[in-house]
Amino acid sequence: MFTGIVEGTGVVRAVRPGDGSLRLRVEAGCGLEGVRVGDSIAVSGTCLTVTWIAGRLFEADLTGETVARTTLGRCEVGDVVNVERAVAVGDRLGGHVVQGHVDGVGRITGRERRGDDWWLEIEAPAPVARYLVAKGSVAVDGVSLTVAGTAGDRFTVCLIPHTCAVTTLGGARPGAAVNLEADVLAKYVERLLAAYAPESPPRRSTP
Repeated sequence: MFTGIVEGTGVVRAVRPGDGSLRLRVEAGCGLEGVRVGDSIAVSGTCLTVTWIAGRLFEADLTGETVARTTLGRCEVGDVVNVERAVAVGDRLGGHVVQGHVDGVGRITGRERRGDDWWLEIEAPAPVARYLVAKGSVAVDGVSLTVAGTAGDRFTVCLIPHTCAVTTLGGARPGAAVNLEADVLAKYVERLLAAYAPESPPRRSTP
C-alpha cells in the first residue's frame, strides 16, 4: 500500500523487452533505505516488485497487463518517473490509500498558472471518471491529489509549488499521458451498495 506522497523522482536507465513484458532499471533520486528484493515500490503510480537493487538503482518486471494498461509500457531510457516506497506500519498517512493498481490512462488537456500554483485539467477514461467527485481523492502518476472540480469526463487538480518541484507533474504538459487510480473506497462503496440494493419489481405486461 502507498499514500501518494511521492518521495522523489527517478530516471529510467534501461528498458529490456521480454516476451510481452518489460524489465525496467530505475535510478532513484531519493534514498531507498529498507527496500529489499521482493518489496513493492510504486513507479509513477504503478505497484511493481523489486527484483534487483544496488544503492539507488533497482529493477522491476512489468507483466503484459502492466505494459498494456499503464504509461510504463511506453517508457524509454532517460524518462523521469515518480518513486514511492510502500508505506510501513505506523507511518503517517499523509495522502490517501493508494494501491498502485492503475485504473486507466488519462490525458492532460489543459495547464494554467494561477499565482504560485498550477492547475491541470485531465481527461479520464470512463472507468475512472465515474468515481471522481469534487473534493475527493485521485492518484495522478502516483501523486495523491484532491479533485478540484469535474465536468463530464474531465477533472481539475491544483499543484502547489512543492508538488511541482518534487514530482514529474511539475513538467507535465497538455497531451501528456498519466496513470490514474481512483479512490479505492469509492469502488468498495459502489460494490456494497449494489450488493444490498433492493431488486426492481417485475414489470407488468400491458394488456
